[in-house]
Amino acid sequence: MSTFFTPGPAALFPTVQSHYMEAFRLNLGSISHRSAAFRKIYQHADEQLRELFALPKSHAVLFTGSATEVWERIIMNTVEHESFHLVNGSFSKKFFDFAKDLHKYANSMHKPFGEGFDASEVEVPEYAELICCTANETSSGVQMKASEIHKIKKANKNKFVAVDMVSSAPYPNLDFSLVDSAFFSVQKSFGMPAGLGVWFANEAMLEKSERMKKHEGIVGTYHSLPSLWENYKNFETPETPNVMAIYVLGKVAEDFNRIGVENIRKETDKKAKALYDFAKKSDNFEIFVENENHRSATVVVLNCKEGSSKVINTIKERSDMIIGAGYGKLKETQIRIANFPAVNMDQVQALITELGSL
Repeated sequence: MSTFFTPGPAALFPTVQSHYMEAFRLNLGSISHRSAAFRKIYQHADEQLRELFALPKSHAVLFTGSATEVWERIIMNTVEHESFHLVNGSFSKKFFDFAKDLHKYANSMHKPFGEGFDASEVEVPEYAELICCTANETSSGVQMKASEIHKIKKANKNKFVAVDMVSSAPYPNLDFSLVDSAFFSVQKSFGMPAGLGVWFANEAMLEKSERMKKHEGIVGTYHSLPSLWENYKNFETPETPNVMAIYVLGKVAEDFNRIGVENIRKETDKKAKALYDFAKKSDNFEIFVENENHRSATVVVLNCKEGSSKVINTIKERSDMIIGAGYGKLKETQIRIANFPAVNMDQVQALITELGSL
């Protein structure tokens, strides 16, 4: 059986298959999203995610088709005129591009691929309504620490802060009194099949969206923030959602809570350190992100001195371990190694042994 170190879709968390089998046994693929059974499923997922992320009552737990959809929903529901984006990779740039496509005045601060942001260097435009941060840039393996995101909010209390934590949740220890919105997809750190986005949004964002709508702003239709929130009050959704995925997400979040989020973070750091320590000593690989404070703990990106395709193919043939290629233009020169909760220390050490034998 293959071991996936790909950064998404990623390795399935060990309990996911049994949770889906139970969902099939319970016929959850055929129940109504207006039923008491579904409301119970939604409520369980809400409770477990709330515990896992220390989410306050001011924030709702909302479901979308993907995290990509949330980019659009946040911009449409909170930005009348101007947004501000920290761009240092392909996904943070796409968030920025969405704002332009929606005809907003999109401001940005750009960093070269592989470099990160510190709060001290960020100057937010006066009229920006929304600040968009990326906790982990999947394309480049760059993280922005939670403490730096918190500093930005403290310096801009009258602006919304939204955090893309797609390839890092629940690793970043975000203080949601200082984060208005955060979002992720389930096919990365939560180790599930793709097809579900999770959006945390607070009451202040809802109020802004309702005000925009009242003044004839376009905030969306069935997945507008007011529509999602109104249904959320009853643990329902505007349309028939991915019921089975919501059920499994609640169960995986419960598994994570049983392990303990702090233990997950410590184990993630331990595995990341082993991978980076290996690369420091290797003749065949080097760490792509130079600034240690900006190196991702959940997506480790390494430069390959002899090309990535040979590395990926050789490792797969020898051990049936699947590594991710670099992103975009760096596909042929880099590998990306997902360090999610689904892979344990023994598996990481086995990968290091194989990489070291090349």
